Amino acid sequence: MDFKELWDGFADLTTSGLAQGAIYALVALGYTLVYGVLRLINFAHSEVFMFGTFAALWTWGFFGYDSGSARPPIGTALLLILAAILVAAAVSGGVAMFVELVAYRPLRKRNAPVLAYLITAIGASFALMEIMGAFTGRLQKGMPALLPPTGNIHIGKFNITPLQIATVGVALVMMLGLEWFVGKTRFGRGIRAVAQDADTAAIMGVNKGRVISLVFLLGGLMAGVAAVFNNLKTGQTRFNVGFLLGLKAFSAAVLGGIGNLRGAFVGGVLLGLVEAYGSALFGTNWRDVIAFLMLVALLMFRPTGLLGESLGRARA
Repeated sequence: MDFKELWDGFADLTTSGLAQGAIYALVALGYTLVYGVLRLINFAHSEVFMFGTFAALWTWGFFGYDSGSARPPIGTALLLILAAILVAAAVSGGVAMFVELVAYRPLRKRNAPVLAYLITAIGASFALMEIMGAFTGRLQKGMPALLPPTGNIHIGKFNITPLQIATVGVALVMMLGLEWFVGKTRFGRGIRAVAQDADTAAIMGVNKGRVISLVFLLGGLMAGVAAVFNNLKTGQTRFNVGFLLGLKAFSAAVLGGIGNLRGAFVGGVLLGLVEAYGSALFGTNWRDVIAFLMLVALLMFRPTGLLGESLGRARA
């Protein structure tokens, strides 16, 4: 274990871990919403995220920017990022609703067992992945360089990039906005009612099908925003980019207490930090191992997650 590397790079590891954790958190919000309402682990959500990465790439390509383009002026870059966020969120939201309509709704109408949902979710995930793989030739796609490499903010030993600030800030705002939407609006009351007792909610006039579609849409919007920031961070995407990240985002949702929106955010940030610190201590080859071992270890002592939500009683 290299404690010196951890100590010397603690500040940079913290900022990078927070930014990566914020991306996990945005994707985890989709998992926790769907589980809170349907008790369904939507494994296809990782591919909803993947479609968002390509939607952003194609948006930038539409405006003439690709991996070989010169860096645009900062004002143009910000407009390109905003356009990508809007398009990626719309595409991911649309894909999520399509998955619900085609894969899950027929099962609900037939009162299918839980195992059927699980198998369908895995099948939908691989189907979406392979469709994009066939469409893109399974090639890795590079992103245009939009943001300047300079302009970092120095606070003591912390060297913070504008992208890191934006990633964490946007994730926090979206989590709080989603929590307000679920807790304070009429649509949110419908979500909470269906999560608590779908049959009673239907008797009281709540349209269960509409609520479920809304939940998938909201989760897809979060994944689409996460996809844009992931593109900006990594500079590339691929047809299977969502597989490992989706597993980690789901782990973050469980870690925080699945069904709890704040828990998804806390779990994502914690997972990002543990990955960053663990890679410094044990090497980058152990990055993923450390993240999942931490999840297993914590759940052994606190099965309900950090914020205390039980998987069997989780509420959106």
